[in-house]
Amino acid sequence: MEGKQRRIILDLAVTLDGFIEGKNGEVDWCIMDPDMEFGHFLNQIDAILYGRKSYELWGQFTPETEDPETEREMWEAVHSKQKYVFSRSLKGTDNQAIFINDQIVEEVNKLKNKPGKDIWLYGGASLITGFINLGLVDEFRLSVHPVILGEGKPLFHDIQTRLNLKLVNTRSFSSGVVQLIYHLNRG
Repeated sequence: MEGKQRRIILDLAVTLDGFIEGKNGEVDWCIMDPDMEFGHFLNQIDAILYGRKSYELWGQFTPETEDPETEREMWEAVHSKQKYVFSRSLKGTDNQAIFINDQIVEEVNKLKNKPGKDIWLYGGASLITGFINLGLVDEFRLSVHPVILGEGKPLFHDIQTRLNLKLVNTRSFSSGVVQLIYHLNRG
């Protein structure tokens, strides 16, 4: 019997007005709500997909020793996952990640067909746009934060085709964050 195909899950925080970061790259509005059970999400994945810039910023991020233990544990869990970096300029592999330079659809489909858990599409924005336009995102997990920035980097930019989604779950938290989970309607 063949195993279930792994899913690509876009999981990220977004402001009420649709931005994933402020105009200067700030994410200080993002609430780390323990009730959201981010650790549970990390247990359901075993690979993370990064664009080059996101990987350079966050792919090997090390929290400070004075940061809360929960934050250090979260980063340890993130760094325990296999990392794939989509880049035209970074080639080969390092001891932290595998670099994918071309044939994105073929490489992602190979990855989805390997045995394992689901895959987190971390970002950045251009990688997310590319994956959406190629029809590679299976699940959209958007945590809408109770803030309006007015300007910044939009979540959805240059989307070339209409996507029909099916709402599969909503959760609201005392912090004011509302999590929306949609599956891509492939039918």
